[in-house]
Amino acid sequence: MVHITKKDLDKDNYYKNSGINTTEEITCDENLGYIKFKKSVITTKSIILGLSCGIEAGWGIEAGREIEAGWGIEAGCGIEAGWGIEAGCGIKAGYGIKAGCGIKAGYGIKAGREIEAGCGIEAGCGIKAGRGIKAGYGIKAGLSINCKGILKFSYQLFVGTCTWKETTDEDLIIECGKLETDGKIVLGNLKETGILSEEVERIKIIDGLKYRLIEDDKNVVSDGVKNE
Repeated sequence: MVHITKKDLDKDNYYKNSGINTTEEITCDENLGYIKFKKSVITTKSIILGLSCGIEAGWGIEAGREIEAGWGIEAGCGIEAGWGIEAGCGIKAGYGIKAGCGIKAGYGIKAGREIEAGCGIEAGCGIKAGRGIKAGYGIKAGLSINCKGILKFSYQLFVGTCTWKETTDEDLIIECGKLETDGKIVLGNLKETGILSEEVERIKIIDGLKYRLIEDDKNVVSDGVKNE
């Protein structure tokens, strides 16, 4: 087992080594705050961080089993767990977030690319993905959902479930490039843009108009698309 104590951290809460790559479970003492790593944290087993502890990695975070933190989980690259991912605060990744089971955050969930869970996805605040969102079960968000790709789920989806403020129309928005589901939106207002993430990367806005970049063999030309 790799067990982290206060002695393993410097004055800025960085771990004594730049990263961890182990076949052992990673745990820590309580009340350490955010444990920081300059590189990746990788284990074939679990990452279990208890009361008043979170994790920040400059690169990726990967566990063969579950990832759990009393506070937040944040990675400059991707976050991946063979089982579930759970954080008392938010979950944020520069790339994708993927769990074999469920993903649950006390605050929001945000990924630069895909968010994918074999079971359900639940967030106390909003859920945002630079590409698609896919849940094997349902999705529940305290605030709105926004993704630039395909939104997939089974069973039921709820947004705007927060109890700590008065819900607005904006909190009820479910915005995605395209919805694909055999389930039901129980709470929330769907807004399909019809533009998927791959297309978003090739669109520029000039003087209020959207232009889609089209490459040919010699150069790049623009096909104007009127802004809605």
